[in-house]
Amino acid sequence: MRRLVNGLAWSERWRGAWKVPSSPAISKARARLGPHVLASLFDRVCVPVARPGTAGAFYRSWRVVAVDGTTLDAPDEAGNTTRFGKPSAGASKGAFPQVRVVAAAECGSHAMFAAAMDGVGVSEQALLRRLLGKLGPGMLVVADRNFLGFDLWETVAATGADLLWRAKSDTRLPVDEELDDGSYRSHLVEPDTRGRGRQIPVRVIEYTLQASESEHPHRAGEVYRLVTTILDPDDAPAEDLAGLYAQRWEIESVFDEIKTHQQESRPILRSRDPDGVIQEIWGILLLHHAIRDLIQITAHGAGIDPDRVSFTRALRATRRQVSDQGAGLSPLTTSPRRPQSGRRTAGTAQQAPPPA
Repeated sequence: MRRLVNGLAWSERWRGAWKVPSSPAISKARARLGPHVLASLFDRVCVPVARPGTAGAFYRSWRVVAVDGTTLDAPDEAGNTTRFGKPSAGASKGAFPQVRVVAAAECGSHAMFAAAMDGVGVSEQALLRRLLGKLGPGMLVVADRNFLGFDLWETVAATGADLLWRAKSDTRLPVDEELDDGSYRSHLVEPDTRGRGRQIPVRVIEYTLQASESEHPHRAGEVYRLVTTILDPDDAPAEDLAGLYAQRWEIESVFDEIKTHQQESRPILRSRDPDGVIQEIWGILLLHHAIRDLIQITAHGAGIDPDRVSFTRALRATRRQVSDQGAGLSPLTTSPRRPQSGRRTAGTAQQAPPPA
């Protein structure tokens, strides 16, 4: 709190004696605010930020985005355990309650523009359904093999986004038509219909990574099967889509930026009640998007790939500037009036520029 208000020292109303609120007072104020305000703020301001020409952000006409999930540990309090649950560890439960978060992020900018969270007992597939309003035409959504299923595929594809998801080894994908680029047309079958239910046409790309190409060298030789809604190989050749699937790992980097650097490897969140935990996570995601937006703006101005801008350095620079932000705000004390001379006059309110 001291750092946040330091930049307001220039203001008349802040020049007198001012007592910093105690930690309990701040906690009570957070409780009065609740988590919904920050959730609404995230929904309004956290949008895709990559521009045409941003390296890795687009493939042809598609904005490449990745979806995946992670978990965050909450303090071991009764309320948190009841609300979020603890992960199973064999016959016993884990040490801390966990919140599961599923998010969508741009691969080129690492900007997270959609997120949903709940207790660890809620599946990633169920949380992905809560992101549907943020997905749509012009996006190519990349996801790992944990998500592929008839119902979820149909639901996400109905948003108008194109999909590129990995299939599990036991997923039945019959060859309906072999294509010149090495891929083949196939179909997903509605479950529990003994093969006689509705079918969704898909295209399948199969390939094997060499040891030097695999993210896990010990898995070299493993067959990858990708399923896509892009049925025409002229629109997206198999080799291109196989290369694009590697972009899925960008969202793993997003989670690492948050957990390792932004949270300074603190394994447990601070808030001791469920609403505080949810509020804290929304605040963390808001800050990450703000920093990633700043990196995107900086990289675009310099004409470089956003990946060349260090997230850690940007985070440190942001923290150093926190105490100066108050000086950049011009609070509105009266209804703004346009100066007759066209110049800014004393006491005239000026609209502050939107935050990065």
